[in-house]
Amino acid sequence: MSTQNELPTSNASKEADLWSQKPWWCQPWSILLTGVLVSLGSWLILHKLWITIPVTVGVLMWWLLFLVLAPAAYSQTANAAQPSDGEQLQD
Repeated sequence: MSTQNELPTSNASKEADLWSQKPWWCQPWSILLTGVLVSLGSWLILHKLWITIPVTVGVLMWWLLFLVLAPAAYSQTANAAQPSDGEQLQD
């Protein structure tokens, strides 16, 4: 007999976490901070919009790659490698 206080297991605990395998300097906060500092520093030091805009676009592309696309691909690959509940062997 099960009680109503039992919670179903969450899929979030089964998801692979890319960031737990990365060093501190490759965490989302450090990637964001570095990008902001590079863009802001470009403007504060040079005061040239024609330099700051391409630098900022590069930073945005860097963020897209490392903060959106790479974690999504890692999670998709890791979840595809894990057997589903129906595929697990039963003894």
